[in-house]
Amino acid sequence: MLEGERVLAARIIWPGELTAGTRCTGKLATKLKGTRRGVAMLDDGTEALVDHLPPAATEGQTLDLLITRAPMTERGRFKRAQARIAGAEARAAPAPFPSGRKVHRFPAGLWEDVWHSASSASLDFPGGEILVSVTPAMTLIDVDGTGDGREIALAAVSAIVQALRWFDLGGNVGIDFPTLGAKADRRAVDDALDAALAGWPHERTAMNGFGFVQLVARLEGPSMLHRFATARLGMAARMALRRAEIAAEGTGRVLLLSVHPALKAKLEEVWLDELARRTGREIRIETDPGLAIEAAHAQLVDA
Repeated sequence: MLEGERVLAARIIWPGELTAGTRCTGKLATKLKGTRRGVAMLDDGTEALVDHLPPAATEGQTLDLLITRAPMTERGRFKRAQARIAGAEARAAPAPFPSGRKVHRFPAGLWEDVWHSASSASLDFPGGEILVSVTPAMTLIDVDGTGDGREIALAAVSAIVQALRWFDLGGNVGIDFPTLGAKADRRAVDDALDAALAGWPHERTAMNGFGFVQLVARLEGPSMLHRFATARLGMAARMALRRAEIAAEGTGRVLLLSVHPALKAKLEEVWLDELARRTGREIRIETDPGLAIEAAHAQLVDA
């Protein structure tokens, strides 16, 4: 989501994914005893945890469902989608963002900036950087810098807000600021966070004596960092195709895409066919073990 040439927020939805806001049907496979929860088998064969089941719901019953959180893969486990009984407000094709107009492509460099920041899980700010890590329990933001702790903490606020929106973070988010001994300093950082996060629905704790703040926000699906943690090759393959399409804006009969050998296996034939259709060029893949996974590059050649 852009405003002029400034990135406000980013989100990735891969084609065919089940997303929050999708209305679907499923058969109640298991009703958990003593609760209003159960497991439904969706029409596509995947399972979803269903909350707030009607008391009369029985196993085997077909339910009209609304997905509230997409399924997520984390290190070492798979988390089922979450759903509830659908109401009149359900929509069939949720949009990634509630407002704005669609464009054919982004201005050069903007998506790349977001992608590389998410790939490195870091953002710079004057005097330091933040490092962001995803864990099964929460996403952790570590503030690192040199100099006065209060100044570092205050300078990091803008980068933290940028990370929340650029990386599509939600759920439990912990922020580890430098330890600030004075209550007035901690209050100043709390006030700065309040102002910077206005309009971003969340709850949070005040900074404790160790510099830790916890945010809780709605989680609707995997963040950009979850994608990189569990599907880095897939993320890199898609970026390689984007670079190839951009490189095709020149002269040359053949579009040569150079990638790490591990990446070549991720480039599906249907994707390469689509790249050829979009660019009007013959596509040739070249592997180079010396390239980093994220360092694919493309060029036009005559033969």
